[in-house]
Amino acid sequence: MHTKEEKMAAFGRILDIMDRLRSDCPWNHAQTIDTLRPMTVEEVYELSDAVLKKNDADLKKELGDILLHIVFYSKIAQEQEKFDIADVIDALCEKMIFRHPHVFSENRNMDAEAVSEQWEIMKTKEKGGNKRVLSGIPDSMPPILKAFSMQDKARGVGFDWEEKSQVWDKVREEMGEFEEELHAMDSENGEANKAVCAPDENSSEEFKAAYDRAEEELGDFMFATINAARLYGLNPDTALNRACDKFRRRFTYLEEQTIRQGRSLHDMTLAQMDEIWDEGKAKGL
Repeated sequence: MHTKEEKMAAFGRILDIMDRLRSDCPWNHAQTIDTLRPMTVEEVYELSDAVLKKNDADLKKELGDILLHIVFYSKIAQEQEKFDIADVIDALCEKMIFRHPHVFSENRNMDAEAVSEQWEIMKTKEKGGNKRVLSGIPDSMPPILKAFSMQDKARGVGFDWEEKSQVWDKVREEMGEFEEELHAMDSENGEANKAVCAPDENSSEEFKAAYDRAEEELGDFMFATINAARLYGLNPDTALNRACDKFRRRFTYLEEQTIRQGRSLHDMTLAQMDEIWDEGKAKGL
């Protein structure tokens, strides 16, 4: 591992490289904080993939890409005489010190749960910080992560079930309400055994209303399920990613086997497809 001096030198090097890129590279010089934003979002997802796949080489690379973006935004702000990278780091340091009085003061007798609860309280008190518990959660955050974060932050100020098992009554309640609205929507649509499409200009007002209610209840059911996952220490985003990866493996196996046999999925029955699907499942896919 590197010494602190070597780490400082490496950080200075990336700052020098960014200065050069902004002055000598037409593409880099043309970028703004608005043009960088979608690329930053993409980089964050690539970092997330590296974390999920436990790939250290990719993790190192993607962390570098995120660092590049932080330096890039700071350089643009510096050119506009708003702030620079030192201001970014200083603000971060002050925030971390403020939020950790159990580390930087005499009160050090706190366990991890107490620290987490204090964290949310301190965030609402800090100067220039979030004045409401949920105000720091971005509107553009993916919904599953947004729900998980909202629930976790609410827990940090004591708004949570007394016993985690109590959540199941809520899950069952929301599932029942969702099922009722689905049946009501089917009745309005008149196609009980067919997949329902979203309403269009030809749909009746009754069907549009039923569809809207079903969508709302689906959201409530998913929110309750995510809450259950949180209470049991499971990350719903990670869990759903695993389910998607599993589905991709098994469906790809189904597709490849049908191609080898000279068949088409379009011409097969569901039972025929299920047979190959189960074959892939038995192989551990």
